[in-house]
Amino acid sequence: MNLLTPQENPDAPVRVVCFPNAGSGAAGYRAFAPLLAPAAELTIVRLPGREARIAEEPHRKLTELVPRLAEELEECLDVGTRRLAFFGHSMGALVAFELARHLRRSGHRLPDRIIASGRPAPHVPYPPGYEFVHSLPEDRLVQRLRGYSGTPDELLEDPALLRMFLPTLRADFEVVETYEYQPEPPLPCAISAYGGMSDEEVPPTTVASWAEHTTGAFRLRLFDGGHFYLDESRPRVARAVLDDLRSLGV
Repeated sequence: MNLLTPQENPDAPVRVVCFPNAGSGAAGYRAFAPLLAPAAELTIVRLPGREARIAEEPHRKLTELVPRLAEELEECLDVGTRRLAFFGHSMGALVAFELARHLRRSGHRLPDRIIASGRPAPHVPYPPGYEFVHSLPEDRLVQRLRGYSGTPDELLEDPALLRMFLPTLRADFEVVETYEYQPEPPLPCAISAYGGMSDEEVPPTTVASWAEHTTGAFRLRLFDGGHFYLDESRPRVARAVLDDLRSLGV
């Protein structure tokens, strides 16, 4: 996996590793780097199939993605005496959670806090009648993307860009939609669960259920906006992240 640290700060007391939502790369997190400095150094995971890695085949199963991610992030996760946090939005929240469980099984250091955003807790099943996105025909897929309000209209209306974008997006949704939760003991690291109060895809009650996955501290934070509230409330989200990081003693 490729890593991007937009604003290097080796003296920051905590490193925050960010995991992207479906179809996204590093761009969505870049703006958070100066908002979190100097308390935190932001490192963004860039997955295959997007941005500079557009020619690489994206992963389609979480069981394949997570072990590969653990191998390639080994150096990044070795932060010495600094604290470590994971931040993931939507698909990224699931990746962060399963990566933490993988690290525990393999005897590696865990993050001190996971911030899971815009994603139901892993054990929460899809609602009855849920329409799986990764297998939709193109017209229905584009319609769903418009409903999420997270993809620029310019991209959705450009056939050439769609041909480049949709295969990675389908692969990412396949990662999420073929995921099968396996019960394990709750993690010892603290968890914060963030959500948009108007997110029709991820109701606040499903976000609150993340509390079941930690024996440590849990905090639920809800923000104005829908599924992509991060773009609408960036300064407020950054303040919330800093507040959660302060609970780690940074």
